[in-house]
Amino acid sequence: MAKLKLGPIGDDKPVKVTLELPASLHRDLTAYAEILARDAGQTAADPVRLIVPMLGRFIATDREFAKARRGKANAR
Repeated sequence: MAKLKLGPIGDDKPVKVTLELPASLHRDLTAYAEILARDAGQTAADPVRLIVPMLGRFIATDREFAKARRGKANAR
């Protein structure tokens, strides 16, 4: 079993977003979705559904962003 940074994707109400991705990134998202589904014993989700949790995880684990955000909140 792979140790991926994302867990299973929740079944949230979708929000439509228009975004252009390089083909190589789309291939990587597709492969990631397939591995994630295989590890969870599910069928692969639409790779586009990975974008929000990946961005959320990226932001949540960016220490410099958190520090800057706290600094901005304290400056108000």
